[in-house]
Formats: sequence, C-alpha cells, structure tokens
Amino acid sequence: MNKQSEPTIHDIARELKISASTVSRALNDNPRISLKTKEKIKAVADSLGYRPNTLASNLRNKKSNTIGIVVPLINRHFFSSVISGAEDVAFKAGYNVVISQSNDLAAKEIKIVQSMFSNRVDGLIISIAMQTSTFEHLKIFKKKNIPLVFFDRVIPEIETDKIVVDDFAGGFRVTQHLIDQGYKRIAHLAGLQDLTIYSNRKNGYIEALRKNGIHYDESLVIISSLTSEEGVTAVKQLMKLPNPPDAIFCGNDTTALSAMIYLRDMGIRIPQDFGIVGFSNEPFSKVVSPSISTIAQPGFQMGQKAAELIIREIETKERNPQTIVLPTELIIRESSSRKGSQ
Repeated sequence: MNKQSEPTIHDIARELKISASTVSRALNDNPRISLKTKEKIKAVADSLGYRPNTLASNLRNKKSNTIGIVVPLINRHFFSSVISGAEDVAFKAGYNVVISQSNDLAAKEIKIVQSMFSNRVDGLIISIAMQTSTFEHLKIFKKKNIPLVFFDRVIPEIETDKIVVDDFAGGFRVTQHLIDQGYKRIAHLAGLQDLTIYSNRKNGYIEALRKNGIHYDESLVIISSLTSEEGVTAVKQLMKLPNPPDAIFCGNDTTALSAMIYLRDMGIRIPQDFGIVGFSNEPFSKVVSPSISTIAQPGFQMGQKAAELIIREIETKERNPQTIVLPTELIIRESSSRKGSQ
C-alpha cells in the first residue's frame, strides 16, 4: 500500500489474507461474522488508520444520517439550549448534527441552507434570520420532500412542522406585571414585525394595555433588530419624549441590559423610578445588578421536540404538519419589583 494513500478494506483483507467482503461485513457488524474475526479486523483497521468512506456509503443508501441545524446566533442561551436538546435526541437515534449560524443575515442563511441541501442532509431544523424575507432556499426542501422543521422564528407560508412558544401570552404577562407594579406609561422595544414572534409579543402588550383601560400610544413603541446598541438608541429616544415612559418591555434581554445600564448611568433608579423586563432569560439576566425580570422559554425542550419531529419524518416518510405551542414563564426579579423595593 502506498503510504500516502488512504487504506481501504482491500488493504485490510490483504494483511489478514481474507476476502474484502468479509472485512466489509465485519466493519458493518454483520452477525454472520464471529466476534473473534471482527476484533482481528478492527485491530488491523486501527493499525492501518483505516477510515470508512461514509460519503460513498451515504450515496449508495441515499441517506446521510445527518440533520442540519441553522440558528441566528449560537451565542444566545436560548439558541444554544435548542441545539443541545436537538443534539441529545439526534445522537441517541443515531444521527449526527451539522450546526451553523446565520448571524441574523439573510445572505449567509441562504448560502448555509444551500450548502446543507447540496451535502444531502436528511432534514433541516431552522430558526430564520432577522433579515430573511424571501424563502425559495427553504421551499426547495418541501419540493424535494426533505423534512423541514421551523422553531421560534417560523414562516407561516411554508406548511411544515413548527415549534413556537406562546409569545402573545408572554407579552401580555410582562405588561400586566408592570401594570400591577404601578407603572403607568409602559413602552415596548419590539423586534422586526415581519417575524411572527415579535408581532405576537407586541400584540400581547397591546392587549394587556387595552384590558386595563390604558391608551395605546404608538410613540412608546420602537421597532428595531434588538441589538445592544439599538437598545441604548431606543431608550434615549423614549426619554426625550414630552411625556416619557416609566417602564419598558424589551423584546429580548440584550436590549433590556443595555437600556438598564444607560438609565442607571443617567441616575435613574431601577426599579423605583423605572421598570424593565426582558425576554429569553439569558444567563446574565440573573447575575447583573439589579437582576432583570424576563420571560423564560423552554429551549432544550423545544430542541428535543424539533429533533423528534424531524426524525419521525425521515424514518416514516409521513408528512402531517403541525404547530406545537410551548408555554413560557415570567421570572420576576429586581428590575421590575417596584412594590417590593419601596
């Protein structure tokens, strides 16, 4: 064997003076091959540095045993929790996962998804990027009958399995909590309204105001991509209003933190003068001072469910699209507990 070339089953067979078919069966754990023979073959395979040609095998079997997962931002606790839950189920079922992030960029998401399609993933689990507005790169999965599961940020126009949380109820609960704490002018820093998660959170906010007889003031709602910098820009804009707010419901914890730091630096007391609630329960929200009230989402459970759905579709070929709605939890901390701090 040429030392520069990859060892093959024929090299193993030559070494042991047996047939290549016996080697192949042994490496595939065929019950017709004795345990003693399997161990001999494996030992030689290891010594030669043999690597199975998984790609060739996948092409023959028309199955890669690989699931693609695309998230907007891996460094967000919610998305990393979803990945962890999906990988947990996939690994136990004998699947590998390929993970990538779009950085909330539509162009990058399109390239990633096209690459996963070309590399023949058996199915795709995805939460779309903030910028994504066209969906042909995802519709091809439906056209080719490749399982597709959306989570969190979903596309209503593509009929497939979807897993979301009750964002409307989350938005309502946050706003009601702030009202119960005695805040009178509650602003909302919302995400882009093309995404249903953010429009649902905003609608929950509006409904809570309505139920409590509070006028909905459009000047108190600022829509953005919810970056840290945009959180500061938004709160500056709000505080310049003739009648500024005394509380903010932020669309995520990142903007809640940046808004809180800005207000605190301005000498505004949190929560005595101003209440803040975020969304997603990022780990930092518990350890900053004051700690940030927020909405917790069951990310790990969402990932597990997404993997279960896609594996079922891969293995049964059944397509019965469903939308699963998981509950959220309001976690009350220092940033909004005005009555407890007085």
